[in-house]
Amino acid sequence: MKTSQFWYPLPERLIAQHPVEVRGTEKMMVLHRDTGVLEHKHIADFPDYITANDLLVVNDTKVFPARLLGSWEDSGGALEVLMINAAPESETVKELVWNCMIGSGRKCREGQIGVFGPGKELKVKLLAPLTGIGMWKVEFICERPLMELLDEFGHTPVPPYVKREGTREEELADRERYQTIYARHVGSVAAPTAGLHFTEEIFRRLDEKGVKRVAVTLHVGPGTFRPVKAENIEDHQMDFEAFTVTPDAAAAINECRVRGGRIFCCGSTTVRTLETVASRERAEGDNELIAAGSGASNIFIYPPYKFKACDAMLTNFHLPQSTLLMMTSALAGRERMLCAYAMAVRANYRFFSYGDCMLIV
Repeated sequence: MKTSQFWYPLPERLIAQHPVEVRGTEKMMVLHRDTGVLEHKHIADFPDYITANDLLVVNDTKVFPARLLGSWEDSGGALEVLMINAAPESETVKELVWNCMIGSGRKCREGQIGVFGPGKELKVKLLAPLTGIGMWKVEFICERPLMELLDEFGHTPVPPYVKREGTREEELADRERYQTIYARHVGSVAAPTAGLHFTEEIFRRLDEKGVKRVAVTLHVGPGTFRPVKAENIEDHQMDFEAFTVTPDAAAAINECRVRGGRIFCCGSTTVRTLETVASRERAEGDNELIAAGSGASNIFIYPPYKFKACDAMLTNFHLPQSTLLMMTSALAGRERMLCAYAMAVRANYRFFSYGDCMLIV
């Protein structure tokens, strides 16, 4: 298929620059795959569409202040660093060797040092260039824990289409709202934004209804914003992102499938995680849909992909010609999805990370 087949016109005024004032009041378009019927609801209505026989699966990754603004130690020139993931030799995100994206007005070289923070307490040393524009392996140099310093003067890595003035008030607001209420495992440079709509009140109503939920983990990287530049979508390559599916989560998903319930995936990251593990080869005689485990996924889902684990999906409204729009089109149909987006534009839905949402059932 052609990338151009996933383009749609979007007025800039509909790109949400801030979240709604109260979490859990966002609009929710409901798209019924079997009939094409569209409903205009709110996220508070979500419990009406899921039953106690179904299962809600969320991504419990946690965004950290991965964007650093500083300067080069030798010249004083401006420097921006986006921390992507701990390098393979680092066992956790608390270690000091990282793969990072370097933004600078000068050509980088091995051994250069950048400094950050009011007292220049944090330094970064460029170790070696990596594949990809501006990608480097670096070592952080600090006397205090890295995450403690990031909390003090790191910036929340909101998407590039969310414009910020750089004030401390904006930063503190983004730290709260660009995070799900169930975020647990630190490691993402972008939020699993479909989960931003959930509140404790919505979860309370789900609990009262007997709806079970489990969490998987996929740490979101900057590739989620990388545009598809290939003319044919089949030629696009997704970035690898680390995931974990616990034994408890795998058991709950398999049990839901056995009893005939539907698996509701909250967001594209949850879909990618489940479809990755569902696609793995099984040992002979193993009939389970999902197996517990960890790994890295670069699965690219686009029409006419046949879903193995996902039956319904809560998702935001995505960029034209994006891999996320292609995924939702695989689930609901390209023409049906583009018609729904045209309706969303006419109805003034808010788009992208801080926008409204769509439930595909």
